[in-house]
Amino acid sequence: MAQNKQKKVREVLIITLILNIIVLILKAVVGTITGSLSLQADALHSVTDSANNILGLVTNQLSSPIPDRDHPYGHHKFEAIGALGIAAFLGIACFEILTSALNRIIFGGEPVKIGGGELWVLIIILGINIFVAFYERKVGKKLGSNILIADATHTMSDVWITISVLLGLIGVWQSEAWNLPWLQSLDYLLAFPVAILVIKSAWEVLKGNLPWLVDQMAIAPELIHEIVMEVPGVINCHNIASRGLLGRQIFIEMHLIVNTESVKTAHDITEEIEAKLEAKFAPVRVLIHVEPLEYESSEITYENN
Repeated sequence: MAQNKQKKVREVLIITLILNIIVLILKAVVGTITGSLSLQADALHSVTDSANNILGLVTNQLSSPIPDRDHPYGHHKFEAIGALGIAAFLGIACFEILTSALNRIIFGGEPVKIGGGELWVLIIILGINIFVAFYERKVGKKLGSNILIADATHTMSDVWITISVLLGLIGVWQSEAWNLPWLQSLDYLLAFPVAILVIKSAWEVLKGNLPWLVDQMAIAPELIHEIVMEVPGVINCHNIASRGLLGRQIFIEMHLIVNTESVKTAHDITEEIEAKLEAKFAPVRVLIHVEPLEYESSEITYENN
């Protein structure tokens, strides 16, 4: 099943990579023809879309959940690292947008020459971006793939950027017809709210992946304790720890005291505990340390010093 998931993620990334390259070429050509600084910056942002897809393909290949000798806990964090790479790309794109807008304000530039044909191309580009964002998000949620969800978030920021650029260029296009010369400035002024959207997207990606990388608690220890204490033969359960991501891979550790001196009976109890936790939080790997009665503790989990 894990291999099928990797294959599906790879297929989605290849499809979106092709579409993003098409978008990049169209933006670069139209931006060069019209002299639109905002559109050229948007094209640079689309470079990151393609780079993210390539990064996703690499990390997807490395992020197998199957453990091996060098990675006994699997390779899931490679995917989280890839998602953080996307967050870094978002930050770079935001910097590019702000720099372009400030340069236009301070130093000015050649007037943008835009026509109806170029605007129609931008509408087509917008449609492709919207399709890619919703397609990746839908498949990412279905498969539980961080890399697809993060890339969809990035692509959605590109949608807002393209909308901003499109609105600005429509204003530039009609500024003379409407006798509103100030509309010429829309080409760069709308870049600022777009930058805020990019920063927001980067924060969402970081927020979704940092807890995994720093081994933040995955499941409330009180909930695990409640499930374990329902198993017949369990006297005490303490020092509970968990990490990972629900729906992806969870690791649970605990110390356990059972009402038996038989190794076989204690083993059967731990097997039942593992089965209950697997049914509740699958996929999960559980490590249980059985202790003698005198090690009984009231500390369900680890406390801050």
